[in-house]
Amino acid sequence: MNVGVAKEIKKDEYRVALTPAGALELTRQGHNVIVEHGAGEGSAFPDSAYTAVGARMAAVEEVWADSDLVLKVKEPLPEEYDRLREGQILFTYLHLAASDELTRALMESGAACVAYETVETDERGLPLLAPMSEIAGRLAAQAGANFLEKPLGGRGLLLGGVPGVAPGKAVVIGGGMVGYNAAVIALGLGAEVTILERSIDRMRHLEEVLGARVTLLMSSSLQIEESVAEADLVVGAVLIPGALAPKLISREMVAGMKAGSVVCDVAIDQGGCVETSHPTTHSEPVFVVDGVIHYCVANMPGAVPITSTKALTNATTPYVEAIANHGLGEAIARDPELARGVNVLEGRVTYEAVAEAHGLDYSPLEDVLPLSPV
Repeated sequence: MNVGVAKEIKKDEYRVALTPAGALELTRQGHNVIVEHGAGEGSAFPDSAYTAVGARMAAVEEVWADSDLVLKVKEPLPEEYDRLREGQILFTYLHLAASDELTRALMESGAACVAYETVETDERGLPLLAPMSEIAGRLAAQAGANFLEKPLGGRGLLLGGVPGVAPGKAVVIGGGMVGYNAAVIALGLGAEVTILERSIDRMRHLEEVLGARVTLLMSSSLQIEESVAEADLVVGAVLIPGALAPKLISREMVAGMKAGSVVCDVAIDQGGCVETSHPTTHSEPVFVVDGVIHYCVANMPGAVPITSTKALTNATTPYVEAIANHGLGEAIARDPELARGVNVLEGRVTYEAVAEAHGLDYSPLEDVLPLSPV
């Protein structure tokens, strides 16, 4: 199979979808790897690192035109829509519930579109989202601590405090992968940390791993309102796989927060969990509403591409190899986890939460591509 690696064109995105190590594995298995010139430079992988393992460097037009399987990190942007073609496979983060325009463009392309973020295990684990969630959670706490500094518009508070001065209060909405990692870093900085979570079982697990260092509270509208009003830093870390994030923090709640406090909405890729949020970039990461700083960078892990690229491709490479070795049909028949990642196929939406988000017809995957056990 011809496997193409497109250079990311999203603003401030420095990751690449395949490392030279991954390219070597594919070439050794007899596949042709075509990498766009400069695709790996942001992650410290020069073109020479790819040619050394047998990959071919090419211009953007050639990568898209010659590839059966196109690998990316972020969703296609409008200038890339026309590069997709019928029968081609796109494997990347898509977050389609947050974009009606992108969803319809992918349907019109006829391409088979597989989303990293909805590849899901039988135990409801998200193996391709998890490494980026870990990184985003850790970055959220770092960014929040940074923007609390007075020269950056914050309250002028050191999140960890010092002896004789109380630490800042960090509230994490959601105790999943993002929330756990945000809490770990906030605790490491010395903050007073509260996690709001809906699952009793998850809270019991968090208590086991974090101990008495955190306060664990059942998440409800009233509890969220009370907690964010007292917080210096709020991290929005909620996730419904493949679906729009629920708006758990209202504009009125934001207005009731302390002046100069910080909200980091890590759910912004899925529309955000704060009513006042909108996507930002690493170049212009924050905006202010009602005196509250909002950090809503839509590709947070892109700030640390060397770490992020390696973590991402460690997780994606086995799935890439499966698609390249067997073709998409057989690969998803062999692996139900990968099958759950298929969002758009033959012009139809095959992921129910995406269809619901845009009022589109939902076509179960087995109706579009009958799957027989291998």
